[in-house]
Amino acid sequence: MSDTYLEIANSSLGRKIFSAMGLPEPVALVREDPQQPHRIVGQGLFGASQGAVYTSQIKAVLENSGMELCEEGAQISGNLIFDASGISSAEQSTQLYEFFHNNLSSLGRCGRVILIGRKPSASESVEQATVQRGLNGFVKSLAKEIGRKGATANLLLVDHGGESALEAPLRFLLSAGSAFMNAQVVVVSAPVASIEADWARPLANKTLLVTGAARGIGLAISQVFARDGARVIGVDVPQAEAELQAQMQAIGGLALPLDITSEDAAQVLRDFCLQQGPSLQGIVHNAGVTRDKMLSRMTDHQWNMLMQVNLGSVQRINKALLDTQLLDDGGKIIGVASISGIAGNLGQTNYGFSKSAIIGMVDSLAEPCAARGITVNAVAPGFIETQMTAAIPFVTRQMGRRLSSLGQGGLPIDVAEAIGFFVSPQAAGINGNVVRVCGQSLLGA
Repeated sequence: MSDTYLEIANSSLGRKIFSAMGLPEPVALVREDPQQPHRIVGQGLFGASQGAVYTSQIKAVLENSGMELCEEGAQISGNLIFDASGISSAEQSTQLYEFFHNNLSSLGRCGRVILIGRKPSASESVEQATVQRGLNGFVKSLAKEIGRKGATANLLLVDHGGESALEAPLRFLLSAGSAFMNAQVVVVSAPVASIEADWARPLANKTLLVTGAARGIGLAISQVFARDGARVIGVDVPQAEAELQAQMQAIGGLALPLDITSEDAAQVLRDFCLQQGPSLQGIVHNAGVTRDKMLSRMTDHQWNMLMQVNLGSVQRINKALLDTQLLDDGGKIIGVASISGIAGNLGQTNYGFSKSAIIGMVDSLAEPCAARGITVNAVAPGFIETQMTAAIPFVTRQMGRRLSSLGQGGLPIDVAEAIGFFVSPQAAGINGNVVRVCGQSLLGA
């Protein structure tokens, strides 16, 4: 569904009217070119604190990415990248202030701010861990300051051994694929599997499975996977078989009509995957439903049916797949959570429970799966323009769109791009992460 307010705000006449009336003027975001995805373009300014430990790796990534690196003080309009990993005292925090105070005017429209620090638990002292934790508050506050330009700010924290896997998250956060991912903290650790792949087509010769693939976010995920070279197994309910078959045929994928809540669904899905080959690059648990109702009025059917779709099926499918070696040595398990599972939402006790449990899945599976070369991560979408949100009453829908630093709702492609990053081989150092794709929604921020 189109956002008429956003369209008017970005027209020449609309900009004049909105400016004169003092109305918010959200910027139309720049997203990936489907014909040339994953390209890093524009200019960048890099800075580092004294004693920063990741500078050589970061500079190598920036120089190899195609971005034009400029000297501090030059008149540019681009991206700002700062290695703050050396800061360990209140006095040294001035270095962070000075870099951004002096250069924030150089941040371009839809530009990127990327801050790199140490994961507090990987710091060298209590003092350093204390100050590195402060980077969270800094980047979230800065994101609210720059969102009016369509720009984003994100924090990349490096755990022990994570410096060897910095390239993938840096490239993603600098790319147009991260357009609606704002004020997020991504932790990079030592890779659990090989990170070798083609940056232009990272999923070439890979097979990935997506549930709820016939429409909406699931379809967008499938299309991004196919764009990046993967063969997609799309799963959806038998009632959507015709639509699923048509969509999978359009991207060269395979359709599996299946009620994932049925007693034998996990085994059927596992056996179907085994028939396609000895390995599965990843599974995306996207299928989900809402049955909103105040808890005092909610029926047991509304509770139980939602739980079986959103949570029970996920647990059973994971167990069936992990009982095999399909995902070992490079596989990915991706959950689709929600900001409702982080912040809660009126009338969504069932939905909030199920989506918070998906975050629990990431927390509990990440470590044991890492020992098998498997990563487990999740995305938590905010207000995304889908058929579901189109049914929300007009006023509520407008509030949902505007209650973010970017002043607009996201698109299914925004969620798909984040998941595409998570499942890429280069992201083998990203494990146990839950990132919001919400434009820095004020809900639960």
